[in-house]
Amino acid sequence: MSEFIQLHLLLPGQKATIARIGGTGALRRRFIEMGIVRGEVIEIERSAPLGDPVEYFIKGYHLALRKEEAALIEVTPHD
Repeated sequence: MSEFIQLHLLLPGQKATIARIGGTGALRRRFIEMGIVRGEVIEIERSAPLGDPVEYFIKGYHLALRKEEAALIEVTPHD
């Protein structure tokens, strides 16, 4: 069984499978509307020059999330 880590801890080019989605109310609903759902593969593309936000690739499109938002999403990294 693989260990879960927070999404913002991935390194550029690393892929992971979404395991858990935190947050409540409107934020959680927004994640789901953006395609951040359990079982989906997500890849970190790059970080902004100061490290925030971070660009991810999921379901065929690019998505930018702040680190505090990404910390609410737990993933299982791919080897």
